[in-house]
Amino acid sequence: MDEPVVILCGGRGTRLREHTHTIPKPLVEIGGRPILWHVIRIYAHQGFRRFVLCLGHKGELIEQFVADNGLPEGLTIECVRTGEETPTGGRIARVRDRLEGPRFCATYADGVADIDLAELLAFHREHGALATMTVVQPQLQFGVARLNGRDVVEGFEEKPQFEGWINGGFFCFERDALDYIEADSVLEREPLERLAADGQLRAYRHAGFWDCMDTYKDAVLLNDLWASGEAPWKESA
Repeated sequence: MDEPVVILCGGRGTRLREHTHTIPKPLVEIGGRPILWHVIRIYAHQGFRRFVLCLGHKGELIEQFVADNGLPEGLTIECVRTGEETPTGGRIARVRDRLEGPRFCATYADGVADIDLAELLAFHREHGALATMTVVQPQLQFGVARLNGRDVVEGFEEKPQFEGWINGGFFCFERDALDYIEADSVLEREPLERLAADGQLRAYRHAGFWDCMDTYKDAVLLNDLWASGEAPWKESA
């Protein structure tokens, strides 16, 4: 794949304080390897070779990880310090000059999935809009009570799948989409909202496995999946 992959690595991971008081969130481990390692390998396994890491909080530790990475050979990984407090869109804006070619991919450094990236890219190329956002239906963290019209509890459903669709990362952008992203942009707000308003944003529905290491509970779940040998993204990695 010729498209460069931007990985947003600047977050503090405040809901993972058990881990992130000494390391940045992308270095929190699944199965003894940083989640960033897993994200890069998902792309690398499917043919992507060039990566731009947008660093922020404790970025020097990510640079050190890349230097000693243990990742597949033949990858070009560029670490760019994009500021301690820079929002997600602003980080992409700051690496604009490193994004050669007609399009690029982007994702977060804390989400894994068994996504078919070639299918995602083909979907993006075919629809002709400037941007594609992968959307997912995560499993809710809580059980749901089933009520009838008289407020009688008829039963419970344990952690059902969310019926709506949320942003799962794994973006594709045409280069002209960069014109929607400013130095102070939060990607998930103004840029995506403006792209949507202009009819330039499409949703790629991923119905397979997806999870984001947002909390300590997520970290435990992902580590348990990896340890069991049943991590759905493992074949990709």
